[in-house]
Amino acid sequence: MRILNAAQMREADRYTIEEIGIPSLVLMENAGRQVVAAMEAAYESRLEARVAVLCGCGNNGGDGFVVARTLIQRGIDAGVFIIGSVADIRGDARTNLDILGRLGVTVVEIGDEQTWELHFSEISQCTLIVDAIFGTGLRSSLAGMMETVVADVNAAGIPIVSIDLPSGLSADTPHPIGDCIDASMTVTLAAPKLPLVLPPGEAHAGDVVIADIGIPSDVLDGLEGPRIELLTPEQLRPLVEPRAPDSHKGDYGRVTVIAGSRGKTGAAHLAAIGALRSGAGLVTVATPGCCLPIVAAMAPEYMTEALPDGKGGTVAASAVDTVLAMHQDVIACGPGLGRDAGVAAFVRTLVDRATVPLVLDADALTVLADEPAVLTGREDREIIITPHPGEMARLVGSSVEEVQGNRIEVAGHFAATHRIYVVLKGHRTIIATPEGHIFINPTGGAGLATGGTGDVLTGMIAAWLAQLLDAEAACRLAVFVHGAAGDLAEASIGQVAITATDVVARLGEALNRLTGAEKDA
Repeated sequence: MRILNAAQMREADRYTIEEIGIPSLVLMENAGRQVVAAMEAAYESRLEARVAVLCGCGNNGGDGFVVARTLIQRGIDAGVFIIGSVADIRGDARTNLDILGRLGVTVVEIGDEQTWELHFSEISQCTLIVDAIFGTGLRSSLAGMMETVVADVNAAGIPIVSIDLPSGLSADTPHPIGDCIDASMTVTLAAPKLPLVLPPGEAHAGDVVIADIGIPSDVLDGLEGPRIELLTPEQLRPLVEPRAPDSHKGDYGRVTVIAGSRGKTGAAHLAAIGALRSGAGLVTVATPGCCLPIVAAMAPEYMTEALPDGKGGTVAASAVDTVLAMHQDVIACGPGLGRDAGVAAFVRTLVDRATVPLVLDADALTVLADEPAVLTGREDREIIITPHPGEMARLVGSSVEEVQGNRIEVAGHFAATHRIYVVLKGHRTIIATPEGHIFINPTGGAGLATGGTGDVLTGMIAAWLAQLLDAEAACRLAVFVHGAAGDLAEASIGQVAITATDVVARLGEALNRLTGAEKDA
C-alpha cells in the first residue's frame, strides 16, 4: 500500500478531479462519510451524547463540515466550531459550510484565545472530539491560538478522531514539527502518510483507519516521487502458493547457514530453525568444528558441516573453500560468528567469491564495518543485509541516534549506492531495495526486543529467497511473517517473557493467518 507525502496527495487529488472527472465535492463528501463510519464502528456509545467537531479553514475543515452534517442527519448531537475566520473559508469547504447554514445548524466562529476559552468549557463536556483543523498541507509548526487549542484538547481526556492527520503533524516527515493533537484514532484519506506509520509521529495517531474516498488505486500507484509502501497481507498473500502433492524437498531450496562460535552456538540453531520453519527444503549449518557437536545436538532436522577452526573457537579464514564446495542455493552468514581477524577475512573472501545470493547479518556486518565497500551487489549475485541500528551505524560511520532519526534515508541511500537490499531492523522495520523502493513493516512489537529474534529472521529471509528466487519478495514476506509471529507470541505470553524460540513456535500460525489456511481448517 503506497504511503504518500503532501505533494503526492495533492497530485492524487488533482488528477482524480481534473483528469478522471470525479468532482472534488464528491471526494469531500466521501471523506466525511467514511470518517463517520469509522467513528460509528469504534465509538458507538460515545455518539449517544454530544460530539464536538473542530474545523479549520481549509479542505480538512470542509471534511469536518461533512462529518457534522452527517452526524446531525443521523440524529447525533454535534457542535461545530470553526478555529479561525469564516471569511477565510473558500471553495468546497465553503460550500459545505453554507449547506450547514441552510440546514439551520449553528456554527461557532473562534477567532481568538478569549473566544476559545469561552467555548472550551462547552467542548470539554462532549464525549468525542473530531479534529478537522489541519490536514496534509501543514508546513510549519503551530503558533498562537492554535497551540492553546491543541494543548487544551489534548488535556481534556476525551477521545479525539483526527481526519487525515492529527493537526500539527506534517505529511512529509515522521517527526513532529511542533505541538500536535494526540489522536485516539486517525482516519486517513486514500493512503497512509509517513507520520502515521513511523515513530515518533505514530505515537500521536492512535488507531489508523485508511478511508477509500474514491481516488482510484491506479492513480495512487502511478504517482511520481518517493516510492514508499506499507506491507499488507493482501500484497503478500499471493507469494505463498500451495505446494504440489508430488513436490519434494529439493523443490524448496538448499540453504547453508554459516553461524556460531564458541559460546554462541544458539545463534546458529535459531537461524537454521527459522529457515526450516519458513519452508526451506534442506538446511545445513556450517559452523566451526569445535561447535558442531553442540549445534548438531540442538535439532535433528538440519544437517551440519564442520568448518576449520580459527583462534578462540571461531571460523578460520580458510573455511571459505569448504563452504563454496557445498551444494546450496542461498547462503546466510553471520549470527554468532565472532569478530576476530580470521572471521573478517573469511567474510570478506566469501562476499568476493560466492556466486549464490548472500544474506548477511550480525557479526558478518560488524567485521566489515571499516570497509563497507565490500558490501556491493553484482549482476550475477544479490546481497541482502539485515542490520540492527547499531550495525547500520557502524556501516555508515554515524551514531545510532542519527540512524534512528533518519531510518528511511539511511537504509535507502546505502541500498541504492551499494546496489544491495537493506533490512534495517527495529520498530517498523525498513526494507530498502537497490532500485530505490522502500517498504515499511507494520507487524512486530516490543516483544521482539530480545536476543535471537534477529537470527531467526536471517534464516527466514534465506529460506524464502531459496523458494521465491526474488530478493525483494523474500525480504517483504519474511519480515512481515516474523513480526506477525512476534505479535502472536506477545498476545499469548506478554512482551516481557518472549524468547526467540517463542517466535519460532508461532511462525506456522502466522503464515496460516496470512494465507487464510487457518480459516479453512
